[in-house]
Amino acid sequence: MTAPAPAPPAHITPQTPDRPGASLARNAFHLVLGQAGTMVLGILFSAALGRTLGVGDFGLYFLISSFASFALVLVDWGQQFFGIRAVARTPERAGELLGTGLVLRAVGTALVCIPTGLSAWALGYDRRSIWFAVAFVALNLPLFLAQNFGVVFRGRDRMGLDATVSVANRFAGLVLALAALALGLGLGGVVVAQGLAGCAALALAAWLYRQVERSPLRFSRTTAREILVGGTALMSMNLATNVQPYIDAILLSELVPKEAVGWYGAAKTLMGTLLAPSLILGAAAFPRLSRAAGNVEQFHREMRLADRPMVWLGGLAAVGTWHFAEVAIRIVYGSKGQFAPAGIILGVFGLGLFLVFVDVLLGTAATALGKATAFSIMKIATVVLATGLELVLIPWFQRRTGNGGIGVVTAFVGCELLVFLGLLTLMPRGTARPVLVDGGRALLSALGTGALLHWLPPLSPWLAIPLCIVVFTLLSILSGLVRRHDLHRLRAQFRRDPVESPVTPAPGTTLP
Repeated sequence: MTAPAPAPPAHITPQTPDRPGASLARNAFHLVLGQAGTMVLGILFSAALGRTLGVGDFGLYFLISSFASFALVLVDWGQQFFGIRAVARTPERAGELLGTGLVLRAVGTALVCIPTGLSAWALGYDRRSIWFAVAFVALNLPLFLAQNFGVVFRGRDRMGLDATVSVANRFAGLVLALAALALGLGLGGVVVAQGLAGCAALALAAWLYRQVERSPLRFSRTTAREILVGGTALMSMNLATNVQPYIDAILLSELVPKEAVGWYGAAKTLMGTLLAPSLILGAAAFPRLSRAAGNVEQFHREMRLADRPMVWLGGLAAVGTWHFAEVAIRIVYGSKGQFAPAGIILGVFGLGLFLVFVDVLLGTAATALGKATAFSIMKIATVVLATGLELVLIPWFQRRTGNGGIGVVTAFVGCELLVFLGLLTLMPRGTARPVLVDGGRALLSALGTGALLHWLPPLSPWLAIPLCIVVFTLLSILSGLVRRHDLHRLRAQFRRDPVESPVTPAPGTTLP
């Protein structure tokens, strides 16, 4: 049973209603700016590693990153979603929720280090890989803690602060990694550099918290139990969602040569960049969807606000990825050809990218509605299916093409369709139809754009990519996906309201 929330302090006032969509647009805008920065820095980081470490060690970095990402899911225990939702609904508990969450993350990281090493040993990895996996998890603790401040920043619709911390971490990580590589410290230096970058991000996050939140950080055993109990269903959902990349990395490392692991790792880096817009819109919509979850009519309105931007971006990302995957790989990893097979993997991934965008929106909505357990069961079923398919497809593609990573993305595309169909069943009545209609318009626009690019003679990427965006936009307007009033509303939404924050500043406190 959840303990009742304490009465709000005197300096907290109820949230002033925003214009419809204004908060969503501003949140998305701030996250876009942050993601643009982290995307550029992340690509530069990946390019530096790929060109300096070579395919083999780059594949090892991808492997230990997968171990750390999976460990973070266990350490988080669903408290990101749980905390954001709780802060959005009861902002007066921000200091208690965050302080308790930080303690739980620190203890959790210490607890998962040894199991991480034991699992790597049990899977037959060499001693170097085992120690790197353990060290990477341990050295990521500062970053794990810094990311937890997003519970407050996002719960209070201050997405710009969360984006600032992410960009700072990426920038520090890039600079320190380049220094380590220049000194010849290799992969070990890069891993230590990531730990130092996390320390810088943690210091910045703590400073920003003090600027916007008066509540002191404090630990509460009652709140800890509440997080652990309430976050279990959300953790199950996160675990089901994030276990697949971990399984992919393990299967590839066992079934294909290390060069093929490196190719998939290179493509995977760009996959994360391509998914960023969907995660931005999903994160921006989540607090508002959480508040609207108890009102069906209001929930439908919030879904409509997030629907068309999501499917529009998904259609554009899908057609662009399919046509320009090999160009992207050459630009990031060089034209020497050692990473060229990664282009085929990325191109196949593009076929399923549209479904991923839609599934992010529907999954965010399901979580806001409190249906995380049903979502988790669905994801677990698709993980089992995808793993079975990969055990067949990875060796098959490795024999036929020498590139087993194609088998991973092929299984992914098929299972993403099942996730989409399952999520539709979790939506309230009347929610799915607009998504299907707008999704159909986006797909028609993408198919038309792809057909035109296919029929045209070969063009320079610097001409073909802008042409792709222009053609897709025009077809979106003709299909009714993008309308004139959407553009006017988007421009109006970024005008600040006189009252934006749910917190009235206490005397002597300034909110930026």
